[in-house]
Amino acid sequence: MANEELIPLNIVIGDRNYRIKILPADEEMVRKTLKTINEKIIEFKTQFAGKDMQDYISMVLIWHATQLKENKSVSISNDLMDSLLKMEKQLDEVI
Repeated sequence: MANEELIPLNIVIGDRNYRIKILPADEEMVRKTLKTINEKIIEFKTQFAGKDMQDYISMVLIWHATQLKENKSVSISNDLMDSLLKMEKQLDEVI
């Protein structure tokens, strides 16, 4: 990893705000991922009325994991996987 400094980023997942630190080079990927996550949450909210946000987020995680397994052409680089694991750890610390 280069000696880049992490930059703070305010993100929203569902109805919750989080402040994470990421590499500047990862910002676009993180923003695109968040957009997909939040779009899928809205989609599941319209399909499954009456659930709480935790349920919708869980549905999105299951959907995403299934998509990765079904689509063999999707390959996640080690750098991307490391970034996602770091983001998960930071979210766990905030929650």
